[in-house]
Amino acid sequence: MTIQTSLQLFTIKDELEADLDGSLTAVAARGFTAVEPYDFVRRAEPLAAALSAAGLTAPSGHAFLASESFVNPDGSGTTVPVPTPVEVFEAAKVLGMGTVIDPYTEPARWESVEQIEETARLLNAAAEIGAGVGVRVGYHNHAHELEAVFDGVTGLEVLAGLLDERVVLEVDLYWVARGGVDPVALLERLGDRVIAVHAKDGTLDPALAGAYPPADQVAAGDGAVPLVEAIAAAPALELAIVEFDHYEGELFDAIERSRVYLDEKVAG
Repeated sequence: MTIQTSLQLFTIKDELEADLDGSLTAVAARGFTAVEPYDFVRRAEPLAAALSAAGLTAPSGHAFLASESFVNPDGSGTTVPVPTPVEVFEAAKVLGMGTVIDPYTEPARWESVEQIEETARLLNAAAEIGAGVGVRVGYHNHAHELEAVFDGVTGLEVLAGLLDERVVLEVDLYWVARGGVDPVALLERLGDRVIAVHAKDGTLDPALAGAYPPADQVAAGDGAVPLVEAIAAAPALELAIVEFDHYEGELFDAIERSRVYLDEKVAG
């Protein structure tokens, strides 16, 4: 199966808010043909137009499906209501998006198997709605789903075992490593469930990685995360997605270097 390289648009969130068309044109100029939008429901129409103008597609996107509200991962910001799954899928169709991935549930929801069962129930219910309109549902991890362990099994794997077979996973390889789990072994265990990865790299230096946002992230291939080996361990992978939570240097150069590395090592 061909693996397509994409860019999570959260990487350029400031540029996107300042100049939607210009920033997407800049992404295309760096060699990308696909992107992964976030917070797309409120701007589906203008975003679809801007993507089309830049020659970009959005095979996947991030939207909340198992939460009724959202607060930033560091606890800052205002809790805001999120769109319903029906509204999310309507926007996804406007964008030509085939897979909608829930990007985050808070660590407080990973303290018991019963809580994970509730998250699975919500994702399964969303998948039922999505199936009716031709949109697939997935879940994206951070570190806390791996740090939560129940009888020797990570929380993310507990969730995977509770999900409807139609629900897929997008594994963030950096956050898996940050959670103390071997990304290669994890993807081997998860098997065909994983259809996308965030091919995010970092030095994993504790002094830098512990900040929020993390300060250790580097271009793909420059860090300590075994991206190529992990991707090779995912037999059903469709998307290798570049993302930076934070980067101190020239962001668009790092984005392009990441794409080139992935295209050379794993895409196609």
